Amino acid sequence: MVVSNSEVVVVVVVVVVLVLVLVLVVVLVVVVVLVVVVVLGVVITVVVVVAVQVVVMVVIVAVEVAVLIVIVVVVVVVVVVVVVVIYNSDTEK
Repeated sequence: MVVSNSEVVVVVVVVVVLVLVLVLVVVLVVVVVLVVVVVLGVVITVVVVVAVQVVVMVVIVAVEVAVLIVIVVVVVVVVVVVVVVIYNSDTEK
């Protein structure tokens, strides 16, 4: 079987085109996978950061409320003690 130069050229061109298409597909798949991984990483990071910020804010608000409750209790106790002392001093006279 005799193969002409034009047939060899056609076969080489077809093989080169197929290899280039395969490489392009592999590169596109890799790029898509990398983009998906990066996007998921960013989304997960944002969700974690927001969750941590929310937890920190809740803790800060809880501490502030606890401090305010303690202050109110101390003020009420002081007022009650002062009133009792004044009342007792008035009744002793």
